Amino acid sequence: MSTVIRFSPDLGRWLTHNLNAGQAPHALVATMLKQGMNERAAQAIVAAYVDARQRGAAMPADAIELPDEAPARPVARLAPGTRIAAADREIVVHSRGEDPVFAALGNVVDADECKAIIEMARPRLKPSTLVDPMSGRDVVSDKRASWGMFFRLGENDLVARLDRRLSALMNLPLENGEGLQVLYYPSGAGSEPHYDYLAPTNAANRESIARSGQRVSTLVTYLNDVQDGGQTVFPQLGLAVSPIRGNACYFEYTDENGRVDTRSLHASAIVTRGEKWVMTKWMRERRFVAAGEVARPFAGL
Repeated sequence: MSTVIRFSPDLGRWLTHNLNAGQAPHALVATMLKQGMNERAAQAIVAAYVDARQRGAAMPADAIELPDEAPARPVARLAPGTRIAAADREIVVHSRGEDPVFAALGNVVDADECKAIIEMARPRLKPSTLVDPMSGRDVVSDKRASWGMFFRLGENDLVARLDRRLSALMNLPLENGEGLQVLYYPSGAGSEPHYDYLAPTNAANRESIARSGQRVSTLVTYLNDVQDGGQTVFPQLGLAVSPIRGNACYFEYTDENGRVDTRSLHASAIVTRGEKWVMTKWMRERRFVAAGEVARPFAGL
């Protein structure tokens, strides 16, 4: 369920002007709060404009769709404890939070696996795309200056091993996982704040949710050490995770009723020295069925 928030076109023009002028989103929210706007509405409106700029899409005219409030009781799919047995590897939990569910993890992949994934991904990189929230089409945007590619689920022995390990770590069936995505950020590249869950604002997203359910969790694994910058930043939580090879950042944003948590807004800080390679795994509520794929029983790997 969601609520439609309406606002004046003048506010929209003011946001567009100030974002184009380089104003920080949190500063715009602060100004709106001083004018008496509800905090959650102000954050959601600014986030919608930031997302539209990031995707190169048209700005909202005078309304946005606001998801339900954050889940009262997070699902906490990640196993408890300071160490988690994940198929063929023991994962170290450096830190974790319960509301929202978040964890900083170590020993997720080893140096040889990182190198192999980078070398397999490198020749297949293409300019990263973002989903246009209005049309649902993938578009190239200058708001995320990265390069990316996807592996098919179980594409080769290494990918299959990682798929099994990460699904065990994320505590959901292998079949619920989307194929591994590898992103490359050269020096000077980053991404603006965005959500990983699918907003039901276009037909493509609604159809994807109908096939596979909502995305429920994300695991971002760092494949190299970044000399400076490149942190995974959660602006509403005051968190920033440093990109260290073999470590990962895990977070959840959907409860058992399918409600999403807007506190999962996150971004990749600009890489100021060196380069950044990450591997992302998204999990769905049920078996992932890609667009155009005929639903059939999952054979496993």
